[in-house]
Order: sequence, then C-alpha cells, then structure tokens
Amino acid sequence: MTTFSTHFDSPVGTLLALAKNDAITTLHMLGAKHEPVQNEAWIDSSKLAVFLQLRQQLSEYFDGKRKSFSVPLAPEGTDFQKAVWLALTKVPFGETRTYGQQAEMIGNPKAVRAVGAANGRNPIGIVIPCHRVIGSSGKLTGYAGGLDKKEFLLRLEGIAF
Repeated sequence: MTTFSTHFDSPVGTLLALAKNDAITTLHMLGAKHEPVQNEAWIDSSKLAVFLQLRQQLSEYFDGKRKSFSVPLAPEGTDFQKAVWLALTKVPFGETRTYGQQAEMIGNPKAVRAVGAANGRNPIGIVIPCHRVIGSSGKLTGYAGGLDKKEFLLRLEGIAF
C-alpha cells in the first residue's frame, strides 16, 4: 500500500503528515518523541486531496476558527490503542480529561498507565487531541511534542494553566 507524505509549517513547528488510501495515518511534530523514521518509499505529495483538507482544517484550528476536525483518519495501532485514541476524539474542544477519566471512557478504569502509554503513541497529534488529557492533580503531564506545545494547544482552546 502506498504511503504519501507532506510537511506543514505550524505554530507548534513543522508537522509531518502521512496518508494511505485517502486517510491520514500520521500527523507528527518533527523533533518530538516517537518521530517516524523517514522512508524512501514514501511519495511526497503535498497536493493530495486529504493533505489539502488537513492543511485547511489545521489552519482554521490555529486561527481559532475550527473546534473539531472532519478529515478522514486511519491511525495504525493495536485494538487497545485505537480504543484509547477513539476516546480522545470524544473530548470536546476547550475541555480536558484525566487519564483516569479516559480509562473509564474505554470501560477499563484500572488501565490508567496503559492509557497514558497509548496516548504517548498517538500517531495523529492535534487532530486526535491527546493534548487535552492532564494528570489527576490538574497539572500538565506527558506530551510527546513537549509540555510547552501541550500548553500552547490548551491555551489556544481557551484553557489556562
């Protein structure tokens, strides 16, 4: 299956997007943890329709005009990870949840640490909003892109720390 790639400039740095079958599989901040390794088989295609849609939606999000995303997504991971990431998409713009609350959302309240690990492996940052998950103390914890970027995204959504 062909993987397409492109890069976007954003207020949180350069983003790498990957797509297969007209759906986004990866949106990653370059320089962050778990950065995908460049693959020579990727086809650079900034004009791919799903990338144009993603670029438009990200631009609207960073301009404060968009609160949710409708670009097609196809994150790759285990069934557990996919359940965790699906739960993330249900956390509304401008709100946060704790890892414990997220574990409850997937029907596994004892899986708090596993939920945190799955969030850390979220392949489609920003669009699948793992930045909206905070520690039970109310403090910012863990974010593959860096806590400064997590705080930036939360402030963009009207959440002050």
